[in-house]
Amino acid sequence: MSYSFEYIDIILLAMIAGFIFLRLRGILGKKTGYEENINPTFSQEVPETKTSPVLNAETFDDAAKKDFLNGAKIAYESIITSFSKGDLKSIKNLLAKNVYEQFDEAIKDKKARNVTSETTFIGISSAEIKEHNQNKNMLEVSVEFVSEIISCIKDKDNKIISGDSQKVKKVLDTWKFTKDSTSKNPNWLIVDTQA
Repeated sequence: MSYSFEYIDIILLAMIAGFIFLRLRGILGKKTGYEENINPTFSQEVPETKTSPVLNAETFDDAAKKDFLNGAKIAYESIITSFSKGDLKSIKNLLAKNVYEQFDEAIKDKKARNVTSETTFIGISSAEIKEHNQNKNMLEVSVEFVSEIISCIKDKDNKIISGDSQKVKKVLDTWKFTKDSTSKNPNWLIVDTQA
């Protein structure tokens, strides 16, 4: 009698295996020999790319201004937050040499006075191009930023000596960006900052 249960188990397992095989075949299909030959290599053709026109004062239209302002806002926020942390390495490629040196001097001055600054960037309320012109190959664009930040300066004992760690204040900055119109480098450099 015990042998009959073993045969029933084997038959039951064979039926389950057959059911699984049929389900997989239904889902995955079967190879018939008429499949398309799929070549695993990529096409060597390089797609044609549209070359953008040389950027100059005449081609600095509304669409170009909008793209520029979007990038300028990102650069502005990155520079403000990195400067407040004392990290100029991550933004060095966005700053002209004279601006980099001014920022570096300000950071060294804070360290010499043994003070720290805390800045929380809330956001940009507005960014507006005040003027743009071209001097030979160099494009220059001045942007007025109105931003909201929380900032304070603390002494070595962590006491606030200026600013307010709770109060949001509006900040008005005018920054001048420049770029060689013939350069393929997409980065603009900040050549002047005025608060």
